[in-house]
Amino acid sequence: MSDAITAINLKRLIEAAASTIAAHADELTALDQAIGDGDHGYNMKRGFDALLGEADTLSAKPLPDALKAAGTKLVMTVGGASGPLFGTFLMALGKELPAEPSRVDFATAFGKAVDAVAARGKSEAGQKTMLDVLYPVRDALVAGKSGAEIATVAAHAADATVPMKAIRGRASFLGDRSIGHMDAGARSVSLLVATVAQTLGETA
Repeated sequence: MSDAITAINLKRLIEAAASTIAAHADELTALDQAIGDGDHGYNMKRGFDALLGEADTLSAKPLPDALKAAGTKLVMTVGGASGPLFGTFLMALGKELPAEPSRVDFATAFGKAVDAVAARGKSEAGQKTMLDVLYPVRDALVAGKSGAEIATVAAHAADATVPMKAIRGRASFLGDRSIGHMDAGARSVSLLVATVAQTLGETA
């Protein structure tokens, strides 16, 4: 990712993200069936399919406005706990970004968006949630790591949720039985981070 990230092809990003979620919907649902409500993958697919249907409209907006609109759409269409959390992330990211963000601007806004997710979910790192990927990704962005490096950080962070005991969310009701399973939200975030990193790398 170059210092200037104003030339983002938002339509291409939406298409790539929707494709990734669709390809992994069964996997994400299987992960969620083990320790959650069992609907995460299909809920996420519904939300990203909705974004795909509005890709032209969203990509015509300034980046901050597009992100806020995309976040609102996810809140409305994903359902469950994931909709408000993923939607909050995008809405907060759009709120914090200037119209023509630099990489430093993006890293700062990303961090604030992660904090917004933590506040919305009343959670923190170490509780076996999507935050256990979002915070390491934030740190990697702040450190100036490459897209490929950030994707690796995200993948390792998702793997690291397997031995954790769930403290927040539906999985927390299982107590020790939640140990040994990857958090579905963490996996979703890692997949999306890798997709964004690859897509930005291709279009840089």
